[in-house]
Amino acid sequence: MKSINLIRIAGHSILKNKMRALLTMLGIVIGVGAVILMVAIGQGATKQIEATVQGLGTNMLVITPGAATAGGVSQGANTFNRLTIEDAEMLREQSYLLAAVSPVVTTRSQIVGGQGNWRAFIFGVHTDYQIIRDWPVEFGVFFDQGDIKAIRKVAVLGNTVAINLFGDEDPIGQQIRIRNVPFTVVGVLTQKGQTASGDDQDDIVLAPYTTVQNRLSGHQFITQILASTFSPDEIEAGQEEIRSIMRDAHGLSESQGDDFTVRNQAELAETAAQTTQVMTLLLSAIAGISLVVGGIGIMNIMLVSVTERTREIGLRMALGARGSDILTQFLVESIVLSSAGGLIGVAVGIAGGLLLGSFTGWAIAISPLTVLIALAFAGSVGVFFGFYPARRAAALDPIDALRYE
Repeated sequence: MKSINLIRIAGHSILKNKMRALLTMLGIVIGVGAVILMVAIGQGATKQIEATVQGLGTNMLVITPGAATAGGVSQGANTFNRLTIEDAEMLREQSYLLAAVSPVVTTRSQIVGGQGNWRAFIFGVHTDYQIIRDWPVEFGVFFDQGDIKAIRKVAVLGNTVAINLFGDEDPIGQQIRIRNVPFTVVGVLTQKGQTASGDDQDDIVLAPYTTVQNRLSGHQFITQILASTFSPDEIEAGQEEIRSIMRDAHGLSESQGDDFTVRNQAELAETAAQTTQVMTLLLSAIAGISLVVGGIGIMNIMLVSVTERTREIGLRMALGARGSDILTQFLVESIVLSSAGGLIGVAVGIAGGLLLGSFTGWAIAISPLTVLIALAFAGSVGVFFGFYPARRAAALDPIDALRYE
């Protein structure tokens, strides 16, 4: 029998019991739709993370404190801080591969000024910070080397801080108070948006690191050091250069491990992307269970169909149909049923992704490859779970089938 005839017979059989067919396909519809939606969310999140990490800066390297050890047990990263302003200055003086270096002194405080007050992070940085983060000012100017040397109380506001303190007013030249220390606003940064973890990058105040360390934090050790190489090709060599200079500066012997960590943008992106991929695989696997449940439903309905059509099978065999013809016919019906459910599931998944993206603002990425894989998997579910009922139909004895009541 020609394939087109088999598909036509299968379609006719399915349409005879529309409601039963629709309920049978429901598991496949939910499974395929859920898989497409979960993968679309995961791929969208991965792309957003990559874009966010790229937006952190140009060829950026991040130096953070290392891990403390107590009783032979590591306490984890950032628990042993020996980073100082002198480390940053040494890197700037001795490095050949680094285009910019900035210490980062961090504190968090209530800021008073303009129309009210606002709590935000205050970052004490070098002028190189603007180069590393590739972060121009929207209004006013960035502070300069003279402000750093003179420990001047000047500040550059992030977009969120500027809006919450001054609203529509021009903040340039106005005074803000951080822990009762007056600062003059000299600039407002352009908007950066959120990080991959949802933190608002614009909710910060930048000031000379000398001012923040002497007037606000008072800590000897600093939070981190940011650096950037002249080109992306020099990032790995730049990491090794930083490691060499820092180890010499901290007097570490060959047997001692680093008391700091150097990471680049690619590693930051890879770490974040791996977390997202694990979550995507986990959610997709859970969604895939619906496909298995849908396949069991198809097998159950096909077994019922074989029983209901036993006399029809016997009549076809009496007229010359072979067992392979009967097997193929029921197998095609099962595949058509699961494939139709897969197509509806694709439509549901794409529509769900578009609606979710429009209502939540999440990045959704639906790839054609994902759609093809989901459809192929739905078809294979029809083959796997439809084979047993089809084989059972093909194995019927024609005489017994014709006598079946």
